[in-house]
Amino acid sequence: MPQAPRRIGVLTGGGDCPGLNAVIRAVTKSAIFDHGIEVFGIADGFLGLIEDRVRHLSADNVSNILTLGGTILGSSNRADPQRFAIGYDADGSPQFKDVTDDCMKTLRKYEIDTLAVIGGDGTMSGARNFVERGVNCIGLPKTIDNDLEGTDITFGFLTAVQIATDALDRLHTTASSHGRVMVVELMGRNAGWITLHAGVASGADVLLIPEIPYDLGSVRDFIKDRVARGKRCSIVCVSEGARAKGGKQVVARLDPTSPDPVRLGGIGAQLAGEIERVTNIETRATVLGHVVRGGTPVSADRVLGTQFGHHAVRLIAEGKRNRLVVMKDNRLTDVDITVAANTQRLVPADHHLIAAAKAVGTCFGD
Repeated sequence: MPQAPRRIGVLTGGGDCPGLNAVIRAVTKSAIFDHGIEVFGIADGFLGLIEDRVRHLSADNVSNILTLGGTILGSSNRADPQRFAIGYDADGSPQFKDVTDDCMKTLRKYEIDTLAVIGGDGTMSGARNFVERGVNCIGLPKTIDNDLEGTDITFGFLTAVQIATDALDRLHTTASSHGRVMVVELMGRNAGWITLHAGVASGADVLLIPEIPYDLGSVRDFIKDRVARGKRCSIVCVSEGARAKGGKQVVARLDPTSPDPVRLGGIGAQLAGEIERVTNIETRATVLGHVVRGGTPVSADRVLGTQFGHHAVRLIAEGKRNRLVVMKDNRLTDVDITVAANTQRLVPADHHLIAAAKAVGTCFGD
């Protein structure tokens, strides 16, 4: 069996989410208690490697963080070592530089043998850069969007769904009181997992996800039919990446310095205006936005994060290289880390939850 590394580094990349600290805790304590491996925390994702911001983590450092949201290490979704923004040209265009050599220098300085990389598809894409440089990277799947290829679920997703469900439950009562249509915009980028699960859990009437382009006429007819049947309100749950048939996603802004420059947002307000226009029913829009990313993780995410962290350290101790910890068919396993790079796991059109939702009368606008 290959010799276990003496030192590992752990970082959290991409957007924050509930459950990150549970993973950091599990990785650190499992490494120290089970294998005598030293652990170093890298601040703000790959940015900590670029700027040499690394600190030793002890078991005490990660005690009592299981219930905390966010990440004690900090995170960044802008620090791509291969395309790191260093300034602007005279015409205002951003300048980029490959600073991977700076990261490698930091790893050598602290004699870090392996990186435990916690993140989504962007972070795993960044990890591939280090894999190609000979650095062993063990990935742990994090994203509220649940869109990471290779795994059935990512930690952070279940908490986001619970927060969104709670909000939708509350909006039901105010929508009913006023006889309104309430449009709720949810995160998810190009995947509709949060909208699908929270919408079904809350009994939303219309679910619009990126994978199924919607027809405004179908939504209009569905809502007007509800009114005809005596329903006082309708709840429309829409993914930020949803779009009308033949239309485009609504983009809030572009950030040319970011590895993922497109910032989606605005579909909720746009759709609310369109629904009010075609139905003549008062319609309001609510954007939950980053609120679904924050706060205390639900128990399931704490458990999942702990399992992922422990399994990652076991792989490291066994000398496994460049693996991604995943949950497949309710079984903890691992796949090649490059499987999750530069790709997204979308909701299949024939997904069983879509069929179940349609069976109970939910409209998908198709």
